[in-house]
Amino acid sequence: MDIALFQVDAFTREPFAGNPAAVCLLSAPHDETWMLNVAREMNLSETAFLLPQADGYNLRWFTPAVEVRLCGHATLASAHVLWETGALPPSAQIRFHTQSGLLTADRDGDWIELDFPATLGETAEVPTEIAHALGVNPRYMCKSGNRYLLELDSEAQVRGVAPDFTALKALPGRGVVITSRAADPAFDFVSRYFAPWVGINEDPVTGSAHCSLAPYWSQRLGKTQFTARQVSARGGVLRVRLAGERVRIAGQAVTVWHGALHA
Repeated sequence: MDIALFQVDAFTREPFAGNPAAVCLLSAPHDETWMLNVAREMNLSETAFLLPQADGYNLRWFTPAVEVRLCGHATLASAHVLWETGALPPSAQIRFHTQSGLLTADRDGDWIELDFPATLGETAEVPTEIAHALGVNPRYMCKSGNRYLLELDSEAQVRGVAPDFTALKALPGRGVVITSRAADPAFDFVSRYFAPWVGINEDPVTGSAHCSLAPYWSQRLGKTQFTARQVSARGGVLRVRLAGERVRIAGQAVTVWHGALHA
């Protein structure tokens, strides 16, 4: 049986920007080996697998190397596909059941807002080798969940970082967020995200990283609503707001292609 498959550029309103994700619409369960093989075939940072259930959708995410517990851009892409294909009416909230609990998506015009758990920074010591592998002298470092978060002095420094991925991968970790205040007054902060541990040297736009960035910049700036830009080569724009222990992450998306998987 053919399986519907889509590629969506998330956190952008233009094709060939933002973060591409594959979205696979399942009608029956498949095992993890099969899903990982599909993700390797797609060779994108994330492939999402959606399976309908009584009160929403089971949602899982795979990189070409591993399954991950939380992914923002592939969740945004999944919601975009469900509304675009007419699986749900535009006014309906989408409920995703995931390894990170219940996540929801709501539509606001051509923006999609996701409801994700916030991740607070910890006082745990960050290995100085992390900064050395990035070639930076951060003004602040902390651990946020299973990620390291480093604030740099300027957007120019964030854009100029060229990590030693071999050295980075040899260190304990799961992901590294680097961030700074934005040079453009239209944005509050910028970021980049590196995750060689899971097979992604640099992720173009990382919704889940903003689960850490929102509470961090809320403490720094004394506000709860932000417009953020991830300054990778492809780049992307996010609207972010901190709501207690949750983070609302909004973005746009565009389908680049769709077809059928014969496997």
